[in-house]
Amino acid sequence: MTYTVEFTREQIRAYAEASGDNNPIHLDDDFARKVGLPGVIAHGMLQMGVMANLAVAAAGGDPRRIKRLGCRFAAMVLPGDKATFSGEADANGRMEITAAKQDGERILTKAFAEIRS
Repeated sequence: MTYTVEFTREQIRAYAEASGDNNPIHLDDDFARKVGLPGVIAHGMLQMGVMANLAVAAAGGDPRRIKRLGCRFAAMVLPGDKATFSGEADANGRMEITAAKQDGERILTKAFAEIRS
């Protein structure tokens, strides 16, 4: 199973509003640059949300079957980056997930889901 997502400024802005995480590193290019970033960056939890959608799809669309999710954030995601999330659940419901940008850089490591049968 694979999802490819292009992260956009609008998506990042909408996530900030929905989550209440209005840290200016996600919304203001000038501020982000002043603190050493290349510009605004996507929320790590937005990336994990995409990962969760992949796990829910593997669970037959039933989010109640997701027992556990985990990952480590490995790289910044900028507006315009396209990321591909992939994984297949094994017979025990363990799903190893990969997530990488268009250039192959991994954005999540040690990403997994545990799915109840």
